[in-house]
Amino acid sequence: MAKVTLKDIAREVGLSTTAVSLVLNGRPNSLSETSRSRIKEVARRKRYVPNQIARSLVTQRTDTLGLIVPNIQSRFFSSLASSLERRCREHGYALFITNSESSASDSELVRLLVNRRVDGIFIVVSDELSPDDDLVSSLSQLPIPYVMVDRVVEGVLGDRVRFNNEAGGHRATAYLLDQGHRRIACLVNKRSNTGLERLEGYERALRERGLEPDLALELQTDYYIDDAFRAARRLVGSDVTAVFASSDNIALGLLKRLYACGLRVPHDCSVVSYDNSAADALFEPALTSIEQNVAELSDEAFAVMLGRLKEDGGPACAIERILEPRLVEKSSVAPPRRC
Repeated sequence: MAKVTLKDIAREVGLSTTAVSLVLNGRPNSLSETSRSRIKEVARRKRYVPNQIARSLVTQRTDTLGLIVPNIQSRFFSSLASSLERRCREHGYALFITNSESSASDSELVRLLVNRRVDGIFIVVSDELSPDDDLVSSLSQLPIPYVMVDRVVEGVLGDRVRFNNEAGGHRATAYLLDQGHRRIACLVNKRSNTGLERLEGYERALRERGLEPDLALELQTDYYIDDAFRAARRLVGSDVTAVFASSDNIALGLLKRLYACGLRVPHDCSVVSYDNSAADALFEPALTSIEQNVAELSDEAFAVMLGRLKEDGGPACAIERILEPRLVEKSSVAPPRRC
């Protein structure tokens, strides 16, 4: 079956191709309501599918957006990508999802998406503490809107939507303290602003209860199960009775170590995790966790992006939206016992 064109519709309604194009692309025109309705009716009957490339040349929009995330295998980031893609599709946008492994890779993907003529970019940066100079330069000179999601690069003036990580770390630790724990370890990625903010919340909760943080209990790990498994070795045989694991992947690495040593959660050691992803489907008991609501995060990020895409005029002040996480109680915390 031959593809229906604007010329085919114009021929049937007896109007110019330009007039038909203006109506079907929602552009201002002086046609009567009867003519506009007739054009739309013929387009529906003939099952006309717009030529997106030709349309973008007219509108200077491609109705596509880009997303850059680190470690797409992460449950949190894969959930974020899925939620954001659905939100974009509901509003007529296609979302290109790309996976980054480093700050240098971030800048390469920014250029790739710009060359693909996306209308805007969502970016979760790979390295918040020491971003690649090329990435900072690329973002600062980006000719299209961008929104930093979950992680931010300080010093870059751009829109950002994220959760209050310090408050999340505080809530996790305060909950363990409320259950009677005093020797609480923290497994955290100190090489990210996100991790450092959660660590600050952990330390604040301890000090509020008159406990000085013990640096020996603040264990560095990247956001990978195997890294956390190795870091958790130092906890086995210690006097720690509870652990704040600052991501679900970190929590899974911790649990892998504990179970390998014959220790049970929460009988031998209580655990509070972070993200509240689908991780508790992989083990028992289900993890008490700080929830970052992915739907809320993607909704806010998309709302900021949509507002930018609809703007006319000069640049506006950068927008920052900080969302509040919440504690979800499950089954991984009990009164203190020795790890």
